Amino acid sequence: MPVKWLKSEKVPAMPGSFSYRDGDAPQARIALWPHRSLPKKGFVFFIGATYCLLLIPVIPLLGTPVLWGLLPFLMMALGGIYIALQRNYRDGELREELLLWSDRLELTRSDPRRPPRRWEANPFWVRLNLIEKSGPVPFYLTLSGAGREVELGAFLSPEERQGLYDELSRVLGRNV
Repeated sequence: MPVKWLKSEKVPAMPGSFSYRDGDAPQARIALWPHRSLPKKGFVFFIGATYCLLLIPVIPLLGTPVLWGLLPFLMMALGGIYIALQRNYRDGELREELLLWSDRLELTRSDPRRPPRRWEANPFWVRLNLIEKSGPVPFYLTLSGAGREVELGAFLSPEERQGLYDELSRVLGRNV
């Protein structure tokens, strides 16, 4: 699961209004990122295998003028696959980080081509919602508070969002 708890401690039962001091470490920290189904080694193997497979129809054409007409299109196909996979890797650099202190919860979303977006609220007033069927996706997970509702883990699978909901409910001290 592309979720990593960096630190997790029991949150106090009644968080105080002024219990957070600047510089204090968060009580819980979670990092979320999209699943990577093709690692870098697999990328190199895939491009190499695609190149070899594209050369198979070219072998009988060696020494003929048809080879020079076909070769640019094969190389454009290989280049297109390479560019698409590189774009996919850049899009996969998306990260969400949730930090929890006794009196503050902060969510930061870092997209590859956008400035980071932040949301924060008092964890005592934050509502954790899991909409199982009627949301835009199955098990739609949101945090509500400070007059705003934000989606959490949009890139996770439904099972991962459900597991994240259970873990966050436990850390926030809510009854599931």
